[in-house]
Amino acid sequence: MQKNTNKQNIIAKDIAEKIHHGLYSPKKFLPSEHQLCDLYGTSRETIRKSLDQLTELGLIQKIKGRGSLVLDIQKFTFPISGITSFKELNNSLSMHASTKVLKLEKRKIPTSLIKEITPPTRDAFYIERLRLIGNEPAVLDIDYLLSPPVTELPVSVAEDSIYAYLENELSLEISYATKEITVEAVSKAISSNLKLNSDNIAVLVKSFTYLANTNLLQITESYHNPEKFKFIDFARRRKVMIHDELKEHRYE
Repeated sequence: MQKNTNKQNIIAKDIAEKIHHGLYSPKKFLPSEHQLCDLYGTSRETIRKSLDQLTELGLIQKIKGRGSLVLDIQKFTFPISGITSFKELNNSLSMHASTKVLKLEKRKIPTSLIKEITPPTRDAFYIERLRLIGNEPAVLDIDYLLSPPVTELPVSVAEDSIYAYLENELSLEISYATKEITVEAVSKAISSNLKLNSDNIAVLVKSFTYLANTNLLQITESYHNPEKFKFIDFARRRKVMIHDELKEHRYE
């Protein structure tokens, strides 16, 4: 199972890279599933799972009876529903991105944020990281990692992947997050870091990430240059079904 998963990830990454380099053009179809099986020497099931990954990332749209259409990706897609590290996104989309740590220090969490914290604490690691794509600033992440459970945080980890460190080294189980997305005028410092236009407008994604025990782990304010990213979500239509007996009970 692990071998197949690795293979589908490699295939998805390879196709994503070809899309970004224009080998598969927007509004054109990818080779058929049969052709991709021959190209990568793998099963149809593995190809379909690779294509599902590309669909979730907003790179392609599967059209029944016709194939997989390459979407126009002038901006990188950023999934808003999942919990994905920037490094994982970089690897998936082949963005050739890098991270620059601007600040890493112990700091008290602002009073405006502590109402979200269970159990109560004000100690955290404060991290500012500038994300660059093609050496151009795209995202400024400001994180508060609660201490405890995080007791130390090397700069090398902040430059690479904090989530990999938390999960693999500290054995923390990251479970879920709530997110709030707004468009806001930002400070001169943030605008300068992101090289924004004169209107100083950025997309702000504020996230609260929790462990499996429901304790808050991380507060993130992620400022996005609107010229670099678009945001995607995936939703299925669900009909709300109420049993007849329940309706009778409610309206007695």
